[in-house]
Parts: sequence; structure tokens; C-alpha cells
Amino acid sequence: MRKRDLEKFKKILIAQRDQIADNAKRALSGDVHLDPDDFSDEMDSASSEINLSFTGRLRERERHLFGKIEQALAKIESNEYGSCENCGEEIGLKRLEARPVAELCIDCKSEQERLERRLG
Repeated sequence: MRKRDLEKFKKILIAQRDQIADNAKRALSGDVHLDPDDFSDEMDSASSEINLSFTGRLRERERHLFGKIEQALAKIESNEYGSCENCGEEIGLKRLEARPVAELCIDCKSEQERLERRLG
């Protein structure tokens, strides 16, 4: 992969990482606890619990993505970025532009998804 492409992906990954970190800081600075006395009825309480649960799932997804971003940045530093972890072939630029943290080329990812559908 060309040095110019590596720099472009590094900037994209750093921007994504910074956005996730900013989201986490905002979430930590806000009150995210539930006090049953704060709600006038069960519907308000249930709605708030659903929102809190949804926010928790989003934070978990972001935490997982944050780890993938860190791995991708480490691969850029070690000149391993853009190579499929399964077959070793180069991952296409269009795929990396769509998903900069991609670890598999499109063929290996398609095969992985086919196996997952068959198994479960």
C-alpha cells in the first residue's frame, strides 16, 4: 500500500478514535443512573430504563470499535495494514474506505459470513 494511502487511513482512524473518546467523556460526565423517585409512573421509569440500556449497548459497540481502531493503527505503524489476516492478500482500497478497520479481504469476509449463517 502506498504511503499516501496509509496516511489517509491513519487520519481517518485517529478521527474515529477521537470521536469515540469524546462520546465516552460526555457519557461519563452526565448522570447515567436511575433513581425510581425521579419518575412519576411506571411508564416513565420503563422508558428511561430502555434508553439507558440502549445507551449501554452503544457504548459497548463503541468500546469494541475503539479496540479495532487501535489494532488498525498498530498495523499501520508496523506496515501490516491492508493485508488480509486470513489469506494474506491485500484488502481492496474501496473496502478499507468503507471500513477502515477491516481485517479480512472481501472474499474471506464473505466466506466467513456464509459459514456463520450455516452454523448459527
